[in-house]
Amino acid sequence: MYEIQLFSSLVENNNTILSQTSRDLLHGLRIQHDDKWYICGDLALNEGQSPHKLINSSPEDTDYQLLAKAAMLLIQDKVEQPITITTGFPYSTYYIYREKAIEFFQRTHLLDYDASTFNAGNKKKVVLEVQKVDVIPEIVGCTIALRKGEEKASGSFFVLSCGFGTFESILSTDSGIIEQAMVSTHGIRYAVNLMINELRSKYYLELRNTHQFDVAFQKGYVFLNRKNIDLRELRRNAIQTYYNEVISPNLRSVINDANLMKTNRIYLCGGAMYYQDLIDCFNNEFGSFTQISVLDNPDTLASRGYALNSLRMINGKGQSAVGIDIGNATTVVTSFSSENPAGF
Repeated sequence: MYEIQLFSSLVENNNTILSQTSRDLLHGLRIQHDDKWYICGDLALNEGQSPHKLINSSPEDTDYQLLAKAAMLLIQDKVEQPITITTGFPYSTYYIYREKAIEFFQRTHLLDYDASTFNAGNKKKVVLEVQKVDVIPEIVGCTIALRKGEEKASGSFFVLSCGFGTFESILSTDSGIIEQAMVSTHGIRYAVNLMINELRSKYYLELRNTHQFDVAFQKGYVFLNRKNIDLRELRRNAIQTYYNEVISPNLRSVINDANLMKTNRIYLCGGAMYYQDLIDCFNNEFGSFTQISVLDNPDTLASRGYALNSLRMINGKGQSAVGIDIGNATTVVTSFSSENPAGF
């Protein structure tokens, strides 16, 4: 039903000729913005000197607009125009950025890109008309995906989402969300920085930034001074410290006796839920009195919820509905593989 594409949320200004460096557009994103050329995603990881992404950036920031353009470029040949886009932000920045995001997306976009990175082509231009836009809190997008997607969740449940920049919680009921159960605080970047500080006391880390070390954090090892450094123990300790210092204190006012009387079900989502060490922390604290479910493909849940919201806005016209999640670590764009997605 879904067509999902995701790429690293990294960008870098680059004027180098990069011919035949990638196998396809997804891995060879080179885009023009304000008369400058930028590389994004895997291409930025492989060819960039110090690729970056501002944390929880504004729709007025260059990196946000680049990643949005990259997402639209990836789906422009898979959708029927004009299209409807839903995107979102962490609850802490949602009210600040909502109108700015609508203003950016809702227009006719001229997307300039360099096709020579993945074939024998050259610089090209495509047109994408965005007719409708909705912007919702990211955690609400996760809830929509849980209720309207494959999971078909009903009743009341907690949703805990942990990404690179932000950790959020919500208590969802059949009649809506409960505001007092909302939390928005530091994401897994907190643990990555703890690991970096520990490494810095022993090794020269060159000029690598947090985003580049996030890759090493995921893999569990890094090469420093031509030595393969096993990071698994450091990562485990950093995650446990992050959980104890950030997540657990914030959840004390959320997963409390009053809310547990409403539900004892917890869904875990967000890219950080690929770390078993983090899941173990939730199980250790809540596993004895709650039902904890770790969702498949937890990093794409918000984007799927956004796409389902777009589908609702245009009465089920699948080939014009798009969801874009511009995350701090990964950008996910979701469309539908058929005109009338099954079950909608």
